[in-house]
Amino acid sequence: MNDTTQDSANGRIRAVLADDERLMREQLRSRLMEVWPELDIVAEAKNGLEAVELCREHRPDLVFLDIRMPGLTGVDAARQIVQLPDDDSWLVPEIVFITAYDQYAVEAFEQGVADYVLKPAERERLAITVARVKKRLAQRDEADGDDAPAPAGQPMQQLLHKLSAQLNPGGAPKYLQWIQATVGQTIQMIPVEDVLFFISDEKYTRVQTASIEALIRKPIKELVDELDPQLFWQIHRSTLVSVKAIAGISRDFRGRQLVAVKGLNEKLEVSRSYTHLFKGM
Repeated sequence: MNDTTQDSANGRIRAVLADDERLMREQLRSRLMEVWPELDIVAEAKNGLEAVELCREHRPDLVFLDIRMPGLTGVDAARQIVQLPDDDSWLVPEIVFITAYDQYAVEAFEQGVADYVLKPAERERLAITVARVKKRLAQRDEADGDDAPAPAGQPMQQLLHKLSAQLNPGGAPKYLQWIQATVGQTIQMIPVEDVLFFISDEKYTRVQTASIEALIRKPIKELVDELDPQLFWQIHRSTLVSVKAIAGISRDFRGRQLVAVKGLNEKLEVSRSYTHLFKGM
């Protein structure tokens, strides 16, 4: 079992801070050094776009994101950041949101998917956040088997949808109802409710129903934002599966989780970043 602060590169947890206010970044850095002196803050961003690029460059374990930033909000940046890891050597980083408004301190934060700190960051509250993050990172580094505890609460995508709705009040989000896809030489309108899974290669995304296999050019990272996260779970950087289409979970000889799809012989690989979805199943 690895120590809480074990990191494969340098033995320390690596973090990126993002806030458009310099003084807030400095204060957060200072308080973090008080409550978590071993933390390695590898970069600081002034906006959401910088945060995404710095995460792409540094592959951190942890990201602190101000919810309201110019150009790209912290929520939108988080959506892009959780799509960055492309293999199991870098897992989706832990996310901590920073906000000046306690209305964003929604129940989902308390359920363990992500955490939050209010501006200005108080030492006592930050210490609670740090303890939670350390625990989740330790859980990741424990055994890959089913005895490793799973993060509690909603998947990250559901939390991001909820926060996005709060940031942009204007009614419930409108999710895709139909997929316009190529089937052979024709274009067909496929009801989203009929889709079993979406799986992408570098150029196309395959849309699979019980009777149709179709192709679209829309990547998974766009579909994630357009589909109801209660109905479709992302299980891999390249795969979304309908919850109602999941027949069961198994492991192959390499220990990887595989999702069996109802009515099909095909099995879909679950990457390590998403294995928590099936803990306890």
